[in-house]
Amino acid sequence: MASADPREELDCSICLSTYTDPVMLRCGHNFCRVCIDRVLDTQDESGVYSCPECREEFPERPALMRNLALRKVMENLLFIPPTKTKTGIFCSYCVDSPVPAVRSCLHCEASLCDKHLRSHSKSPEHVLSDPSTSLEKMKCSVHKKILEYYCTEDAACICVSCSLAGEHRGHRVEMLDEASQKKKKKLRNVLQKLITKKKETKERVQSLEERRRKAQEKAAGEAERVTALCTDIRRRVDDLEKKVLSEISRQEKEESLSLSALIHQLEIKKDELSRKMRHIEELCNMTDPLTVLQEPDTGDLCDPEEEGGDEDTGGHDKQPHDGDDLDVAVISHTLHTLCDVISGIRSGIYVEGPADILLDVNTVANNLLISDDLKTVTLTGEKQNRPETAERFQHYQVMSRRGFTSGRHYCDVEGRRSRGWMVGMCYPSIDKSGGQSHIGYNQKSWSLRTYNNRYSVIHNSKEIRLHVKISSDGVRICLDYEAGQLSFYELCDPIRHLHTFTATFSEPLHAALYVGNGSIKITGGSRN
Repeated sequence: MASADPREELDCSICLSTYTDPVMLRCGHNFCRVCIDRVLDTQDESGVYSCPECREEFPERPALMRNLALRKVMENLLFIPPTKTKTGIFCSYCVDSPVPAVRSCLHCEASLCDKHLRSHSKSPEHVLSDPSTSLEKMKCSVHKKILEYYCTEDAACICVSCSLAGEHRGHRVEMLDEASQKKKKKLRNVLQKLITKKKETKERVQSLEERRRKAQEKAAGEAERVTALCTDIRRRVDDLEKKVLSEISRQEKEESLSLSALIHQLEIKKDELSRKMRHIEELCNMTDPLTVLQEPDTGDLCDPEEEGGDEDTGGHDKQPHDGDDLDVAVISHTLHTLCDVISGIRSGIYVEGPADILLDVNTVANNLLISDDLKTVTLTGEKQNRPETAERFQHYQVMSRRGFTSGRHYCDVEGRRSRGWMVGMCYPSIDKSGGQSHIGYNQKSWSLRTYNNRYSVIHNSKEIRLHVKISSDGVRICLDYEAGQLSFYELCDPIRHLHTFTATFSEPLHAALYVGNGSIKITGGSRN
């Protein structure tokens, strides 16, 4: 351990005094030149040379290397005033050189070294204590006597005169040691509480850091998943674009070739008609009746294919009409594939694997009927004869068998012929009777409610009305347990987000249904 006074590091290990012309051996140890020369001289007789400090032996008398760096440090430190001792207090009577004090006399208000302590008075009024620079604080400022007592009423240190004739007369007093021990006991209790609190705070910090780490990992995973989804979407869209454009190009080429052939046939027919027209005009312009009458009838000059009218055209002069130029149905079917891709991705946000979510017959109220497949619950006017137990709801409600303690899950429900229902999730410890047992009307449940063709969300009896009209009988409940999120969606096209609750979940969460009229059916569910 390094010395408190750096000057002690400048002492030669042979003479135990400050280095004089320090030199260094090959092993790295330093000595006064005179001291090490004297030691090496004594070793000349045996012919074995060694370091006085580490005992490393040398085959011949080692050369002494002057340590200029150490000499420079030594010269600088020798001009620095002596540092304080561990207590920082020196003897009051050693005037020639500072000597550390070992005790202080409260009566003399002086500090003493070992030498002056031996000759100091041993009379009772000379009270010795640990070295101190504040000796005057250890005496009464009024009577100039040593503080020996502690006034518990005024919380002050006092002398004997204060307790007998001073302002503390008649007060309850204790000896300083006794009062100090009591205060130390209280301080230890406070310290223990602070230690406990610090430990709890440290554990809380570690817990939050762990949550932050998990959140970062989850965010990174989600970002990677979304990136992969988007990459897949872009790839599929590109493939669909190429496919649709290729189909359009193919149909355009086919139609173009067909129309070109038809145009060519019509051009030939047009030339033939022009020729016949010229021949008829020539006949009409002739003056010789014999020539005109000897020509075939004008009907014979017409194309035999035309004598039958449109039925004999053979389709050669069929005119193109709307819808024949492109097969829109093929293109439309291809484009609808994109909608299927997007729908699949959208539903895949929460769908990570099928899992049956079944209703718990042990919790269903006796005014509800439950289907054989444990997925549909219906309000009935007839009371069911199920045993009354602590886990059974008294009215209108039921919850699922399975609870979720981690991961992401969803539950799809459909309110059949019902507009007075609530769906949501709850802890298994929810009250099963009374008005506050309804889901959403306590701290242990969250619900979505329908009323007047609108939605509202409820938690801890606080209701938030959603200004959206009901457009579907289906609702999806989505849970992300670690993220502390419970969301509701309307299963319309496209799916519509309604509301998200944020909380720190502390128990398993079960799907819960409230049936005011009609029935509710669980139509799907998933878990990770």
